[in-house]
Amino acid sequence: MIKLSKEHLGEIRAHAEADYPHECGGLLLGHLDGTTKTVVETLPMENTAAEETRHDRVLIDPRALMLAERAARKKGLDVIGYYHSHPDDEAVPSQFDLDHALPVWSYIIVSVRNKKAVDWNSWEMLSDRSKFLLEDALVGEKEEQLVAAS
Repeated sequence: MIKLSKEHLGEIRAHAEADYPHECGGLLLGHLDGTTKTVVETLPMENTAAEETRHDRVLIDPRALMLAERAARKKGLDVIGYYHSHPDDEAVPSQFDLDHALPVWSYIIVSVRNKKAVDWNSWEMLSDRSKFLLEDALVGEKEEQLVAAS
């Protein structure tokens, strides 16, 4: 399960809308307690993918990622996940997402259509790296059973 505030979800959605028609990406910083991840902060990252591939790829500069992880540790936080957008597509992971994911992290995917975030889901990869499973999310005080778009 992942827990995040309405404000965190709003920040993620706003980033996705601002970067449309390109994909956006960012880190989820917080705490891991057993199988529950609690988001304390979202950290938007710059998509450094080539202009012609930004509509369906996010590339984060490894140095920027390293500096972000170091800054999180100084705050007593861990990187507990990653978010990104799927412009004009569903909020479900692609094979590319699966190939580049890490176990344990949460992966929030936001579907953006016509500059508007319309749907989102949180995913967690199985430890054998074979597939993603839909992850329950607690937004503010309300738990949301997320349902993958068909």
